[in-house]
Amino acid sequence: MSDKAWGGRFDEQLSDTALRYSASVDIDKRLAAQDIRGSIAHVEMLASRGVVTDDEARAIVEGLQAIAMEIAQGTLTWDAAREDVHMNIEATLTERIGPVGGKLHTGRSRNDQVATDMRLWTREACDRTCARIDRFLAVLAIRGRGAVEILMPGYTHLQRAQPVRLAHHLLAWAEMLDRDRGRLADARRRMNECPLGAAALAGTTFPLDRAMTASALDFDRPMRNSLDAVGDRDFLVEAVAALANCAVHLSRIAEELVLWSSQEFGFVTMTDAFTTGSSIMPQKKNPDMAELARGKTGRVVGDLVSLLVMLKGLPLAYNRDMQEDKAPVFDAFDTVEDTLDVLTGCVASARFEADRMRAALREGFLDATEVADWLAARGIPFREAHHITGRLVSRCVREGLVLAELPLDAWREEHEAFDETIFEALDLEAAVERRDLPGGPARRRVRAALDELVSRLDARGVQLDEVARSTGAEAAP
Repeated sequence: MSDKAWGGRFDEQLSDTALRYSASVDIDKRLAAQDIRGSIAHVEMLASRGVVTDDEARAIVEGLQAIAMEIAQGTLTWDAAREDVHMNIEATLTERIGPVGGKLHTGRSRNDQVATDMRLWTREACDRTCARIDRFLAVLAIRGRGAVEILMPGYTHLQRAQPVRLAHHLLAWAEMLDRDRGRLADARRRMNECPLGAAALAGTTFPLDRAMTASALDFDRPMRNSLDAVGDRDFLVEAVAALANCAVHLSRIAEELVLWSSQEFGFVTMTDAFTTGSSIMPQKKNPDMAELARGKTGRVVGDLVSLLVMLKGLPLAYNRDMQEDKAPVFDAFDTVEDTLDVLTGCVASARFEADRMRAALREGFLDATEVADWLAARGIPFREAHHITGRLVSRCVREGLVLAELPLDAWREEHEAFDETIFEALDLEAAVERRDLPGGPARRRVRAALDELVSRLDARGVQLDEVARSTGAEAAP
């Protein structure tokens, strides 16, 4: 059999144009470690079932291990004429140990082989990405512990709305990312079934022990249906969907860092390690890493769309279209992992400007809701209280005042219920503390939420001290 013409069915070799178009080794060689691991498990199972001899299996395993070492060292030469990672490894093995190398593929197809490789690789990638999310979460916990006493405006519609604690805002980021981690972990659990033994689409006549190979590769079980095993890639769609969601969350965090680092906000100062200058304006310090995190989100969303469109019209079982699953999956994981690293560094090293945040609380009538709540607590229907407060705010705007500067007579002109205690309600620290509900920004709730986040991380083996040393993160500011 030539490398270009598969078996005796073909009289001509593949054209150079078709070879270039169909070769995938430059992309799928990233699966080499998983391919070799799967091959070793397969041939050891074949030996246990008497399909190959122990000596044959030993020669194949030793040959594969030698090839794996060369790949790890970067000394193996990849040949595009052999199309993909699978045939490069198998052909190299046969060249080195002789015809016995051809027995490796007994009872197996490239269809179940690549499906297994992709599950192995994606499973590992999910673990890597989850670890990076945990690292970011640890940084948020570290910075949050020092930010409990820092008040800042909370926003809706990008308008100052109500006061919150900076730590509460950082914890909101953490909740977003922790859900992303959960989605990846859930996708990992569902993909942990082994396609090996499905062969091309209908299994094989050889007496394979599918449970043995599944166990050897740390899968929970063999896949239940051979057509589904080789014909679907929903496990990739699910993982990349989780990545796309994570990328969107990272983009939203990045956007806030961009806004906060502007002169208009001035809430955060980014370090030189994560900013760049201008080619013409020497005064500029641009939050380029955060901006790139925002921009790269489109790539990950595109990767998800690419997978979905590739699959949407495919009949069962395997189709060559599925070769195109690898580039978007690799790109999505690479991009999200890099973005997590960059934003972890940005947040770990940033200086939060507590004075600027507190100063921003003085404008925008962030205490207006306290007035409405004060009235409602005294039996005034909230909708009426809302209108009364709105009229008071309108008066302040006309007169260039804040609510606390209005004399009591002005308050009583709007409603007779007002008395001196209204001024106590306008204290923003007290306003935050009155929101003493689970999930709220009151001091004890925020501290409890931080402790709970640290406990979750500790249960996953994440040590804050170690993360602090590796990132330089310190309690905010």
